Amino acid sequence: MKFKQLLLSLGLLCYLGVKAQGWNADLGNGKYKNPILHVDYSDPDVCAGKEGYYMTASSFNSIPGLPILHSKDLVNWQLVGYALQNQFPIEHYRTVRHGDGVWAPSIRYHNGEYFIYWGDPDFGIYMVKTKNPEGVWEEPVLVKEAKGIIDTCPFWDEDGKAYLSYAFAGSRANVKTVLMLSELTPDGTKLIGNAAMVFDGHNGHTTVEGSKMYKRDGYYWIMAPAGGVKPGWQLAMRSKNVWGPYESKIVLHQGNTVMNGPHQGGYVETPNGDGWFIHFQDRWAYGRVVNLQPVTWKDNWPIMGIDSNKDGIGEPVLEWTKPNVGKNYPATPLVSSDEFDGHQLGLQWQWQANQDPAKHWGWSSANLGFMRLNCIPRDENTNTMWMSPNLLLQKFPGDNFTATAKLTFENNPEAGVSSSGLIVFGEDYSYIAIEQDKTGNLNLVQRTMKNARTVKEGEKDIASVLINKKEVQLRAKVEMIQNKEPFDARVTFYYSIDGKNFKKLGDSFKPVAGRWVGAKIGLFATGTKAVNDSSYADYDWFRVEGN
Repeated sequence: MKFKQLLLSLGLLCYLGVKAQGWNADLGNGKYKNPILHVDYSDPDVCAGKEGYYMTASSFNSIPGLPILHSKDLVNWQLVGYALQNQFPIEHYRTVRHGDGVWAPSIRYHNGEYFIYWGDPDFGIYMVKTKNPEGVWEEPVLVKEAKGIIDTCPFWDEDGKAYLSYAFAGSRANVKTVLMLSELTPDGTKLIGNAAMVFDGHNGHTTVEGSKMYKRDGYYWIMAPAGGVKPGWQLAMRSKNVWGPYESKIVLHQGNTVMNGPHQGGYVETPNGDGWFIHFQDRWAYGRVVNLQPVTWKDNWPIMGIDSNKDGIGEPVLEWTKPNVGKNYPATPLVSSDEFDGHQLGLQWQWQANQDPAKHWGWSSANLGFMRLNCIPRDENTNTMWMSPNLLLQKFPGDNFTATAKLTFENNPEAGVSSSGLIVFGEDYSYIAIEQDKTGNLNLVQRTMKNARTVKEGEKDIASVLINKKEVQLRAKVEMIQNKEPFDARVTFYYSIDGKNFKKLGDSFKPVAGRWVGAKIGLFATGTKAVNDSSYADYDWFRVEGN
């Protein structure tokens, strides 16, 4: 963009303000509402660091991976970077591996360094570390080569010894519902000695996993979810000896609330000693959104949330007083809009796999003011987007929102059928796109794909309209139509050729989750013919407004 256009765009964003950036949990009166992030940050973990609090979450096959979020008050979070720029092993993850990769990481601050551990269910236990969590992280270290080990968490004791807890993925290991403990070298790079089972959940706590280790008031603590993602609960286990035996207690469950499956997360304390628990709740197409619960201690057991019916088990709160961190911080909803005015993509964007150096999906254009996506041919053996690595996606930024993208499509008649547009992606997906057909005409199309993971027949044509204009604005309106389980949503697509009047295209679409992740929204470009100069789309901006 030119300078005047840049000022206008910045002015627009200032005008839209918080509304442009989606979900806002800070109520502005000293209280917050749950979820604190209506965004799919699955299996969150948190630690206190030098400058506030840092959180990471499962990123599975998306790249960059291991998101790093920062907060000063545990309510308002900013995405500040990623610990993984490539998924390891790099060549393996150049292919889309839905649901594989980074499972349930743990983040810890120890001796001036930040450590993240995760289990890749197919390759083993990995660790990355850094002294600056908002900067560059070192390359991953394979702590233990293994199959089926997941949900790893490190713990350093006062005597200098280190330990790692973990669980098993039944789909790979053929065992699950137990928690293991192994000694770890003090530098955190290798497991040593024999691993031992420290908790067996087969008697009432099926699918226990996601363990986190702490030490408090002379007890070793293992906190872990059980019971499965949507119906599950949170356990706390304590012992005076790190190897157990551990006594256990349910400390958080749904109870009489509307919050299903409140579990799997991380415990942290503020400087004044108050306890807080960050966890997820599965909201179907919206993914696993992030909640914050106050933690009180009774008889040296935690109660997460509030014990409203006096059964000794916490139930989640929907609204509560913000943590007392000694200062009031302003609301900082996560950024989801992008003006594409810099040389770096916004942190909200992720690809579906490691980039292949032989395939040039697209680039930021530095100060030219747009994002270019190239219509490179998709794999000739596929007729769906499911295995396309070059989808530029971000998580749903809230429950109700509208996303609009402005693009200019430059078509090469020799490139064959080529298209680019706005996609809502999951195991079912749908998109609106500008497409060059076999005759060279430009059409707007809507297509939908059902059961993309298992069905191979191809996408269904929903609507098409001839426009023969290269510049167009595409819009997706996402609406929550049921705000209780099962959470349900609707997506409607629109287009405009003058930037003012928008017309609906095609049919509304019901988004569904992906493989262990919520539905995503973003951009794509694809072609059908290899030529030396593909068609391409220049995206001027991508703007999100709350409905």
